[in-house]
Amino acid sequence: MATNENIRQLAKKHQVEGCTIRDYLHQNPELSEHEYQTSKYLKEKCKDLGLLVEEVPNSTGFTALLDTGKEGKTLGIRTDIDALPINEDPKNLKTDKKIISQKENIMHACGHDVHMAIALTTAKILKDIENKFSGKIYFIFEEGEETGGGIDAMVKHLKDKSLDGVYGNHVDPELETGKFAINKGSVYAGCGGIDFDVLGKGGHGSRPDLCKSPLIGAVNIINALNSAWNNKINQKDLVTLGIGAINGGFASNVIPDTCNVKATFRFFDKKVGEETLGFLKEIVEAASKINDCKVRFNPYTRIVAKPTSNDIELADFARNSLLEIFEDSLVEKSPSFGSESFSGYEDLAPIVFVKLGIKNEKLGTGASAHTPKFDIDPDVIYYGSSLAAKFAYEFLTR
Repeated sequence: MATNENIRQLAKKHQVEGCTIRDYLHQNPELSEHEYQTSKYLKEKCKDLGLLVEEVPNSTGFTALLDTGKEGKTLGIRTDIDALPINEDPKNLKTDKKIISQKENIMHACGHDVHMAIALTTAKILKDIENKFSGKIYFIFEEGEETGGGIDAMVKHLKDKSLDGVYGNHVDPELETGKFAINKGSVYAGCGGIDFDVLGKGGHGSRPDLCKSPLIGAVNIINALNSAWNNKINQKDLVTLGIGAINGGFASNVIPDTCNVKATFRFFDKKVGEETLGFLKEIVEAASKINDCKVRFNPYTRIVAKPTSNDIELADFARNSLLEIFEDSLVEKSPSFGSESFSGYEDLAPIVFVKLGIKNEKLGTGASAHTPKFDIDPDVIYYGSSLAAKFAYEFLTR
């Protein structure tokens, strides 16, 4: 039997190497669906642990299997591996960061470097005690979480693995280090993507009357979207629309042929999300016609991620595991309007997604994710791997 103290001691023992792994990954980030060196590095670490690495076709994602050789349940433990197109600020909220990205305009600003370090540290702990439990554990390394580009291939890869549950975690800068949130039900909103080109007719800026400006068309489309939001969205439904980018033109006296618009919307009900995507496309097309332009929707215009909702029974199980290994560490937290591709694993098995605190005023950590000042408290590797190992052990033995 593995005791809580055994697991905590092993987590502390492996924390130093976990921090080294995180530091390397933070210094060498790669963007979504281009995580080539990251994937290679992780595979080598998994093979060093004696895990069986299985490639995911046409993907930098992969799985690594810990098989006890004894009949039992099968658990998935997932991590994401991509970074963001953000230029890192060498300072956090208080002081100089100890480690910063060595790649300009690429940064692990969402904690995926920590998630990878926690997954590998968890694997080390479980390898140390594998004679004390039965069954299998698939460590899931998913590419392109930020774009939703890797989840479909990974789910397809795992369909024949007979998973009984999937566990995941994400750092949360709003929670103090050592605190956890495990919701019973809704955790993250679903995400819909909007990406379209407004197609007009360009020309000289002195004769706009001879042109069909896609810039004016884009502005009017955005105004139409915002106006329609008040009329089309039921106020009882939690749905938000955020316009993220407008790109078109290059000179003050040249009207371009095209203009691109990018946005996302967030929702907590799958049906509402599908309906919202439909009427958004209708509004874009109607407004473009009024401005004598055409519109071309790009592949990102789709439901990128479903809402993430914890299985109630599995959430209870995780909460009990947490309180056994870290008393008084559970915090109740409202669902986030952020989104997660982790929802895709619902198609395979019950899921549970845990939020891990990284806020530490003394260290200056606690800046919001997706911002240049984002930083982590390295102790989260100890806390995160302790809970993941505890959960896995209990899941496979009870």
